[in-house]
Amino acid sequence: MSSITHWLSDPRMHDYLAIVKGARNGFVYGVKVRFPHALIMAILFGRGDWKSRLLVIYKATKQHAFNLAKFVSLYKILLLLQRKANGGKQRNADTFVAGLLGGYVVFGDRSAVNEQIVLYVVSRVIASFMPRTGSPYSKVPAGASGSVVRPIPPDPRYFSVFAALSWGAVMWLFQHRGEAIQPGMFNSMTYLYRDSEVWTDLRTLLWHNT
Repeated sequence: MSSITHWLSDPRMHDYLAIVKGARNGFVYGVKVRFPHALIMAILFGRGDWKSRLLVIYKATKQHAFNLAKFVSLYKILLLLQRKANGGKQRNADTFVAGLLGGYVVFGDRSAVNEQIVLYVVSRVIASFMPRTGSPYSKVPAGASGSVVRPIPPDPRYFSVFAALSWGAVMWLFQHRGEAIQPGMFNSMTYLYRDSEVWTDLRTLLWHNT
């Protein structure tokens, strides 16, 4: 065991083992995020018997977990290759290039899971351009990675405008260009805004949707 521990702590192996650990963390995080979401969606909106619903949950969880594992490992590999090509130094653009290529390879194929992940990412990218307040979300000490960067929340004034524009735009799209909305969100909005316009008796008014 001591030889294994020595090998694991060898600085020369760090970059390579980080790829393995990144794949592991990507897989675990994908399962943690996707499984409960897929389970809840299957319970609330799923169709068919439970065998078919469980299969959908399994496939969505598997794809999310493996795609995150592949992206993290590929991203780290591309960073390592660029760093080696530049004499061991990382340039500012290396992260963008690695993310660009990794995103194309792993998430470039359109699927329901990939679309949800990409939309999640792009919403965070857009929101990052909002002006920030002066205080970070958290002032706790650096974590295991040693990072001292702490996210700073958006300025409340700009966030109010951002929220208003987002909701105004999505409601207009839902009414006039519903085909352009992501399917999961379209189904949710249909349930909230259109199904609530239809009922036949007290049961379908308060207890069951239809």
